[in-house]
Amino acid sequence: MNRNDWTRDEVAELFELPFTELVFRAAEVHRANHPAGEVQLCTLLSIKTGGCPEDCGYCSQSSHAHTGLKAEKLMDVDAVIASAREAKASGSQRFCMGAAWRELRDRDVDAVCDMVREVKGLGLETCMTLGMLTASQAKALSAAGLDYYNHNIDTSPEHYGDIITTRTFQDRLDTLEEVRNAGMAVCCGGIVGMGERREDRVGFIHALATLPRHPESVPINALVPVKGTVLGDMWGEERPIDDIEFVRTVAVARITMPQSMVRLSAGRESMGESTQALCFLAGANSIFTGEKLLTTPNAGGGRDAAMFAKLGLRPLEAEEPMRVAAE
Repeated sequence: MNRNDWTRDEVAELFELPFTELVFRAAEVHRANHPAGEVQLCTLLSIKTGGCPEDCGYCSQSSHAHTGLKAEKLMDVDAVIASAREAKASGSQRFCMGAAWRELRDRDVDAVCDMVREVKGLGLETCMTLGMLTASQAKALSAAGLDYYNHNIDTSPEHYGDIITTRTFQDRLDTLEEVRNAGMAVCCGGIVGMGERREDRVGFIHALATLPRHPESVPINALVPVKGTVLGDMWGEERPIDDIEFVRTVAVARITMPQSMVRLSAGRESMGESTQALCFLAGANSIFTGEKLLTTPNAGGGRDAAMFAKLGLRPLEAEEPMRVAAE
């Protein structure tokens, strides 16, 4: 049963459980709510790269970063559809499109809505992340058939200001409300390993698990340090969170949000198969597959297929995309 009244103390107590006990509980919750051994395959495409005015300390696409990444224009619809066809042929069920914008501009609404309609026409679930939305923009995307809108809270409310100063935590929540009001499902998670303490990971999960309705999709990213970004220069090649703590975060997300899809997102390319196997045992049931996530490397489809064969996992069978009644 979903709960939206988790307290921080309850979430903290989950994090403090002995590791094997925590993973066991998470596995029980997972099997009670999802098919065992099935993992959803998703593909993420950058439809507009670079030049974002936000100062997110982790992001290579920020105009405040010094990564050498050049700003590009919004992709043509035909090019997006070609990528979507490739994703479907590779077994992806959901096609996610991301634009490096602070907010969606009205002049681009028609183009992104065309992308949604065309991708849906291929029989794929659709997801977009375009920054902040107004009510009218959210309604337009919903009318075009967009299934999911991604807008991450990134970290705990308390740690947020150390990572981003150009947009508030409340701004994030306001966009999530517009998405809900328009009838779309929510994809919302964040990044661990950004110098936060465990109490921030507690606050991050607590913020998600106490939303009026749990996100239908919860991406858990491990920071990929990119040279030229604030956090990339801070951490260098060092892995900023250990694997056991990452698995703990996945497990607590599964227990507190039992019906959500919990997705292993950025950072998988540096995780060993054993760590990923523990994540699947702890309730992760979705991954981004392919060679790239926006601008950072990702474990490719061939490696994923080999890992699935070794672990006895199989791709989640496609179902009718979830639509949410407008509030």
